[in-house]
Amino acid sequence: MTESAQTLESSLRGVDGDVRAILERCLEGHELDLAGAIALCGARGAALHALCMTADTLRARQAGESVAYVVNRNINFTNACVKACKFCAFARGHRSEEADFLGEDEVVRRAVEARDLGATEVCVQAGLAPGVDGRIYVRLCRAIKAAAPSLHIHAFSPEEVKYGAGLAGVSFRAYLEELKEAGLGSLPGTSAEVLDDGVRARLAPGRITSAEWIDVVKTAHAIGLPTTSTLMYGHIESDEQRMRHLETLRSIQKDSGGFTEFVPLSFVHHESPMFRKGLLPDLRPGPTGNDVIRLFAIARLMLGETFKNIQVSWVKEGMRQAQWLLSCGANDLGGTLMNESISTAAGAGHGQVMTPSALRSAIRDAGRVPVQRSTKYDALRTFAAAHDDDEAGDPLDAIRDTDEAFGTYAALTRDGRFRFHLTRAPRTA
Repeated sequence: MTESAQTLESSLRGVDGDVRAILERCLEGHELDLAGAIALCGARGAALHALCMTADTLRARQAGESVAYVVNRNINFTNACVKACKFCAFARGHRSEEADFLGEDEVVRRAVEARDLGATEVCVQAGLAPGVDGRIYVRLCRAIKAAAPSLHIHAFSPEEVKYGAGLAGVSFRAYLEELKEAGLGSLPGTSAEVLDDGVRARLAPGRITSAEWIDVVKTAHAIGLPTTSTLMYGHIESDEQRMRHLETLRSIQKDSGGFTEFVPLSFVHHESPMFRKGLLPDLRPGPTGNDVIRLFAIARLMLGETFKNIQVSWVKEGMRQAQWLLSCGANDLGGTLMNESISTAAGAGHGQVMTPSALRSAIRDAGRVPVQRSTKYDALRTFAAAHDDDEAGDPLDAIRDTDEAFGTYAALTRDGRFRFHLTRAPRTA
């Protein structure tokens, strides 16, 4: 028996019978059911330590010792939005002096700059701008692909797909096929929040329904477009609603295999309208530290046989917590981002960019092997030894003042060049 196995066995002996039995069944390869997952949501103290050790053991079996990251750039091309979701601090009404819109030329410029800095992916998401036509997302894909054909376009949440398809008057499938033909490579599985319509109605009335989100995702998978999957937690949802969300994702993955990863997203409350205005009396100010650890560990137990990859958002958690979560079931640190706007607008204080060298340093310090990956989790470069980091030569590492180099969300909202005007609703050429 290895030292780690002995430590795990010793840890399990200190846990009460029910939780111990659940963890032992998971270690034996049995699927974690909903009742067991809900029971683990109460893990504290020794039980929480045992849960994390179990998740780490399963992570090693299912994903190995490497931790991956992608060199990418976020391009949130508009914050003007027809929705008024209570949790969102990023969006602005079209009359707001802070409503912005990046035209096609600026989106392409940012994409090309990202490619020149070593990015393999651009992640394009935005508000649902009023006055645009339904093919705007299609034309953005074509423009990016024409200028930087090597870039993978990871873009447009199910909410945006629903919006674009509705404006264009076509089905989800027809719209996704058009996006794929234009160069879309995958979709972010955002706008999921919690797949419970009672919760969704309180957080964001009129937002995409759970059934519609699932429809978009399943349709994307069916035509060969992979997606990520997410859960935003730590607001008004219950443990059972969280676990039912995970159960839904697992069911979809068993059918399609189209999810590349699962990304738990802590609710960032500081600037959220529903927190600042006291709109929901039972609202929590985001998850506690132990909530985060439990969620990641349970996700590995519940999803690990179907989802190899569980990603930590350093933007949400900060690098210290993100590094620890690599010992609680996670095996991916996400991307460099370059321009993180959405969490930053909500009050996250962990910056808008993380350099490749910083990501590798955190991974190596956690005792794991850094791997630069593609969006679809193909290994592009493996940094097996420490001297490999020194020889990496990433252009992004050379930038010292990232705010000056890439601009900030606050500066963008004040930049008159990109002001949104409904009377001349921006349309790409």
